[in-house]
Amino acid sequence: MQEFRIGDTVTAIYKTGKYIGEITEVRPQGFLVRVLAVVKHPMQGDLHNPKDADVLIFHERRALSYREQANIPKQMVKHFEDDVPDYQTSLKEALAKMKKELLENPSPWADMSLKMADSLEKDYFK
Repeated sequence: MQEFRIGDTVTAIYKTGKYIGEITEVRPQGFLVRVLAVVKHPMQGDLHNPKDADVLIFHERRALSYREQANIPKQMVKHFEDDVPDYQTSLKEALAKMKKELLENPSPWADMSLKMADSLEKDYFK
């Protein structure tokens, strides 16, 4: 099993998003990770009914903010050895990738997700 220490740069999966961050605390069940970049933007909608548009509330899922900290289970953390990209640039690229994937697979869920993505984009990059 890999060893992790405070200060290690890692990738971390949180809900449906993936981030590059730094371990700030080692805990019994996982790590506290400070977000430095976005690899994959979280999916939109209801986490309990993925890719379903016919849900009670279709949630807007924001990416974790720059330097925001999150508790990440140990199995969702891996070492990251490359240069850490700029947060804003990584967020823009992750959102663009998500939008491209949604456009390539049209569905009612994808349509609603694209509307959320457009709203998030306006908010993120004012």
